[in-house]
Amino acid sequence: MTDSRPSRRLRQGRASLAISFFVQGAIFALLVTRIPALQDRYGISDGLLPLFLAAVPILAGVGSVGTEHLVKRMRPGLVLRVVQPIVSVALLTAGSGTTVWQLAVALAVFGLTVGALDASMNMLGVSLQRAYGRSIMLGFHGAYSLGGIAGASLAWVGAHWDLPLPTLYAPLVATLVPVALVASRWYVDRQADRQVDHQTHDDQTQGHQTQDHGAAVSMRALLPLCLVMAFGYIGDSTVSNWSAKYLEDVLHSSEQLATVPYNVYMVTTLLGRSFGDFGVRRFGAVAVVRAGALLAGAGFAVVAAAPSPWLGMGGFTLLGLGLCVLVPQTFAAAGRLFPGASDAAVARLNIFNYVGFLIGSPLVGALGGAWSYRAAMLVPMVLVLVTIRYARSFTPVPAGYGDGHERPRTVDVG
Repeated sequence: MTDSRPSRRLRQGRASLAISFFVQGAIFALLVTRIPALQDRYGISDGLLPLFLAAVPILAGVGSVGTEHLVKRMRPGLVLRVVQPIVSVALLTAGSGTTVWQLAVALAVFGLTVGALDASMNMLGVSLQRAYGRSIMLGFHGAYSLGGIAGASLAWVGAHWDLPLPTLYAPLVATLVPVALVASRWYVDRQADRQVDHQTHDDQTQGHQTQDHGAAVSMRALLPLCLVMAFGYIGDSTVSNWSAKYLEDVLHSSEQLATVPYNVYMVTTLLGRSFGDFGVRRFGAVAVVRAGALLAGAGFAVVAAAPSPWLGMGGFTLLGLGLCVLVPQTFAAAGRLFPGASDAAVARLNIFNYVGFLIGSPLVGALGGAWSYRAAMLVPMVLVLVTIRYARSFTPVPAGYGDGHERPRTVDVG
């Protein structure tokens, strides 16, 4: 019997990419958790701050679109190797400047390159999962969550000890950039896809062959996944931007307790992603996505109806367990849907990451101010539950992909 275990090169590629996801999670957390400190450092008014914050995801979307064309000329691994240090240095520059224009330039560079980074990381993840022939995508996003927890914890230390931003950022960037560069030596690019496609060529159906040879992405076919991505990030941005305010202003918790829900959310996100791949291999992506949407919907319902802070935190816990599976599985489904053009599919899908982020926070804020924050929580609840309608888009392509040695009982490889 042929050994179906992944090669050493694939295992190294998986570990190196997980390191890059971890580094990016830490860097992004160090930016978003220290926004008040950046505002104080540059004297930015409350009216001007939203413009700076909105510019980052808009430029990130531009960077993601540009990456779709860039990877036609260079490997996604090379793109990631170049942009990850730039993103890290942009963070340090944002924390070290003295004038508003310096912050604007730093955030512009951060936005453009983080879009390219997110796209190229997920391109590599989809390609590597295809080579593995089984679900590993949730594990990469779990590494991102772990990095986010580490970054947020370090940011808390910096705030607690009143460390200047350059003092906080400089040693971390000096550590993380070399780690990411060393890890990049073992990235596995499209070569893995080509090897797997060659190995499984005789086992593929004619329909799958047609998709492999058609390197075009139909936005009509991709649209359901785009909606799931946007709805997932609307839910995520609701938690990240409003959980503390909700607990303190609506559920009347203490200021200290109000900082807990987001940390709980991040921890449960990590737990869900750590074990999610096993669920996908056992039950399939469709079942996991449906279960995740139901859990997230229940979480928003509990938050909206909670009479006390502790029940509210219970709702945020459910949200972390539910939302954590949607984004990784959406990227994986795009790779399955367009196996001959997965890089382009991932780049376009990644745009809706930022669409959801841009819509989510202002939407809840506007509804909360005009109506009530309890009622506002029902809107992301409905949007997340709508994703159940699109669960069929996560159905594996007939004949699957991978190394040809999966057990017959395996219902999905994404």
